Amino acid sequence: MKKVLKHLFIAALLLPVCLRSQIDKKSSNGAKHRDYFVQSIIRIADPVLTALSKNELKKKMPVEAKLNDRRNYTYLEAFGRLLAGMAPWLELGPDSTAEGKLRKKYIDLAVIGIRNATDPAAPDYMNFYKGGQALVDAAFLSQALLRAPKQLWDPLDAKTKKNVLEALKSSRVITPGHSNWLFFSAMVEAALLQFEGSCDRMRIDYAVQQHLQWYKGDGAYGDGANFHWDYYNSFVIQPMFLEVLQTLMNSDRKENKIYDLELGRARRYAAIQERMISPEGTYPPIGRSLAYRFGAFQLLSKIALMHQLPQEVLPQQVRCALYEVVKKQMEAPGTFDKEGWLQIGLYGHQPGVGEPYISTGSLYLCSEVFLILGLPSTDPFWQNADADWTAKKAWKGEEIPIDHAIEN
Repeated sequence: MKKVLKHLFIAALLLPVCLRSQIDKKSSNGAKHRDYFVQSIIRIADPVLTALSKNELKKKMPVEAKLNDRRNYTYLEAFGRLLAGMAPWLELGPDSTAEGKLRKKYIDLAVIGIRNATDPAAPDYMNFYKGGQALVDAAFLSQALLRAPKQLWDPLDAKTKKNVLEALKSSRVITPGHSNWLFFSAMVEAALLQFEGSCDRMRIDYAVQQHLQWYKGDGAYGDGANFHWDYYNSFVIQPMFLEVLQTLMNSDRKENKIYDLELGRARRYAAIQERMISPEGTYPPIGRSLAYRFGAFQLLSKIALMHQLPQEVLPQQVRCALYEVVKKQMEAPGTFDKEGWLQIGLYGHQPGVGEPYISTGSLYLCSEVFLILGLPSTDPFWQNADADWTAKKAWKGEEIPIDHAIEN
């Protein structure tokens, strides 16, 4: 009997240690998740930035597309979209850690890439004004610069800064479509306002006012007058809406009321996105541009980066959900070719998923999911213990918060 009591006493003493060990083990997955995201963005970025730094992007990047004209646009697509997703991570700057040294490497490559992409005499000089698509990716490059001014703009030499501004201005000859494209013009003007101090305010105001009119309710905008079941609220509309307004406010333009309204809508849309991720890390294959893969979750990642997730959505459940999404698609056979370039598809290589406007460069919009890497490793997003996301909890029979629409 004494032996039994002794063992029970020892077990009682060890129980808190065991529980603490389990909690510690669970908490440590945040570091694992971050490392996986870092390695993923590097795997995606390295072929593009390494080739461009040597003025060999046009020489080395394959162009998978249905239409032959995509070579006119695909290189700026790859570069602008990639940098837009990497920018918050790069903006953390270099430090003495292994990750900080990686950032130093890719900051340097990106700065050289900006120089080569905007130098008219360089072999990899990119098209900013011929054909409508050029406007789209001038906007994504603008988005990257606005997201990482300390690391992607400030280090540029005077000549390169001049070349960048001239390249962005050259896109003004392109008339945007009456759709989410209005924000491409607005984003270019926002960058010009930020870095030169002046812009065509009409292009910004028109984009803002039209989208306010196109709001359909419960956090979603139409892509033009009509609502589309796709991911363009996340690919383009809401991230650029927020960033254009933020740039105006940084320049002492009083847009606070509209910004607060849009932020509320964006938070609602992010909550819906979190609920759309299945227990297996999949999501509905609805709408066009599915070849952008996990870039579909740009807005959810951005709202997490801003520390603006709705109260019922924990940062760690977003981290765990996005980890499963990214892992599933990154590791699908055929996502990359044998040289490491992305291939068209949602899950692996599925050429039929690509619309006529899709080419190899287009696919790098997937990098937008990595905005969360702009949160330092000490942030609760990475430090908090793992948590199941809404759908995973629901289909395990656990309690989940009741979902409600928003009124405005």
